[in-house]
Amino acid sequence: MPNISNRAQQMPPSPVRKLVPFALQAKQRGTKVYHLNIGQPDIETPETALNALKNIDLKVLEYALSEGNTEYRKALTEYYHSLDFTDLTPDNFIVTNGGSEALNFAISTLCDDGDEVIIPEPYYANYNGFTSTFNVNVVAIPSSIDTGFALPPIDEFEKKITPKTRAIVICNPGNPTGYLYTREELQKLAEIALKYDIVVISDEVYREYVYDGKQQVSMLTFPELSENCIIIDSESKRYSMCGVRIGCMITRSKKIHDAAMLFAQARLSPVLLGQIAATAAHQNDGAYIRAVREEYTHRRNVLVDLLNAIPGVICPKPKGAFYCVAELPVDDTEKFAQWLLEKYTLNNETIMVAPAGGFYSNPELGKKQVRIAYVLKEEDLRKSAEILKNALEKYKLEFNL
Repeated sequence: MPNISNRAQQMPPSPVRKLVPFALQAKQRGTKVYHLNIGQPDIETPETALNALKNIDLKVLEYALSEGNTEYRKALTEYYHSLDFTDLTPDNFIVTNGGSEALNFAISTLCDDGDEVIIPEPYYANYNGFTSTFNVNVVAIPSSIDTGFALPPIDEFEKKITPKTRAIVICNPGNPTGYLYTREELQKLAEIALKYDIVVISDEVYREYVYDGKQQVSMLTFPELSENCIIIDSESKRYSMCGVRIGCMITRSKKIHDAAMLFAQARLSPVLLGQIAATAAHQNDGAYIRAVREEYTHRRNVLVDLLNAIPGVICPKPKGAFYCVAELPVDDTEKFAQWLLEKYTLNNETIMVAPAGGFYSNPELGKKQVRIAYVLKEEDLRKSAEILKNALEKYKLEFNL
């Protein structure tokens, strides 16, 4: 038998997907499973994007440019100009196969083996996978459900900075918490990045979906970070087109851009068809985004209110994205989530949630928490909350909690 690399053996499993075999088995038994575990929206993709794919008139599906095709990068530039970042040009963008590849480019451009990135936790679980791939160490700083997962005190960041620190990574608004960072919090991060000459990598793929009249503040807002900032963006959640695998890495730093381009060239090119769809999606997109934001606002309000009405459940109301982290009155949400799929049904239905331990560097911190994605229609969210309430009652009885 061939040897498996240490890198592969140390690669962490996805907390979102590792329970999939149990969900498949439940479905094979005839159980309906409501998927609250994954950020796959049921919102329809913009018609302009779908029509662009249907009406492709190409004789050859050729390589795209390594940095992304000119037409799409112009569309991205116009989009960012609409956000008042009018200094950006197509040369500030590297188009990637999803936001995931953009993060990989950022980390591989900044970090060598043994280097460190600081991340407030809980954080998007795949940050562990991206850093593990490049032998980079995550230095986590816990936030608290008691504050709605606000940015930890800035002096906690300063305590963690070492000669190995290369970047601070944030997600704004946040996955998995839905927290929206304030301008004041981001200003503190900008100041500490400049003080220690490190980079802020800001994952802003949920930018459009913020609620209650608030607006997302991009790290691009701080021009003093022109050499110390990388933005990660993606079309997946903005336009409900996860399958096209199109994102981008944005930086004002020519030094960082040119280094990242070496990785872009090594992987050849981003997806051609995805760029065609994404370019079309950016046409007249304002009405689409407003309607989707209104729908997510409604779903958030319905779900979070229902969750907090369940005895023992604590769920801060998220200000952005389409996730919430809820604390449940159970001993171990990993065990509970598997039990939901293996042992439990209500009217032959159950739910699938993502145990939050996988969103922490120390899984014990999330042992009683789950991430829930409110990407289902209201009726399904109401049924899911009913199932969760009943399941918690049954679980407590079965395990004498």
